[in-house]
Amino acid sequence: MKTTVQRHQVDLLQVEVCADRQAMGAQAAEQAAAHLRQLLATQSEVRIIFAAAPSQNEFLDQLARAADIDWSRVTAFHMDEYIGLSEQAPQRFSHYLEQHIFQLVKPGKVFLIPSSGDPLAICADYAGLIQQAPIDMVCLGIGENGHLAFNDPPVADFADLQWMKAVELDEICRQQQVNDGCFPTLETVPRFALTLTIPALMAARRLFCMVPGANKRRAVSATLYDPISAACPATVLRRHPQCTLYTDQAAFQERMHG
Repeated sequence: MKTTVQRHQVDLLQVEVCADRQAMGAQAAEQAAAHLRQLLATQSEVRIIFAAAPSQNEFLDQLARAADIDWSRVTAFHMDEYIGLSEQAPQRFSHYLEQHIFQLVKPGKVFLIPSSGDPLAICADYAGLIQQAPIDMVCLGIGENGHLAFNDPPVADFADLQWMKAVELDEICRQQQVNDGCFPTLETVPRFALTLTIPALMAARRLFCMVPGANKRRAVSATLYDPISAACPATVLRRHPQCTLYTDQAAFQERMHG
């Protein structure tokens, strides 16, 4: 069954619009798995950065089921983490990824971002791991405020000299965590987090971006049609030569471009 209902291109960004979240997850996972197999056929190791958010559920579910992938040769990272949550907190992004992908496919190496410790030291250490070799793939989403990872509009910097930094989270971003059911109230959402920066994400060779749901309609529209600027950090994806945005009909609204 054909899952993609529409294909578009905005600047360099490829856009695939599917009927619903399930179709989007299946389409994105099929293409990501195919790309991963191609890389494993020619490389001894494949390095992937994952996002942790409910928007990734369907994609990760299907990717974990993909056949003929030697995950033992995959090195996995993630792109952000709250500061100050306990090691056992279910909201930790490392916990999400362990449940949704890492424990299922068992990558050969998994590097998790600590939630406690000296933020500057953690950033330096993790950025060093990321920079040891090229990142082959990033699997990411877009926030309601257009953020990539935790690069909210007030702190996003397309020319950031750091590859990882500590940030204060935008209130819109924190409210999204409540809307997604991750935290009961705004007051319980951490105010600070560690995040890979925009240049760190854009340095990857291939980006797969999954953004389903009506609550993301404004963010998807801004990503595709607003001027490229940190006011909507995800607009920078239109400059990446190998990025595909997968979305669904609930999130997509076509608009004349230019």
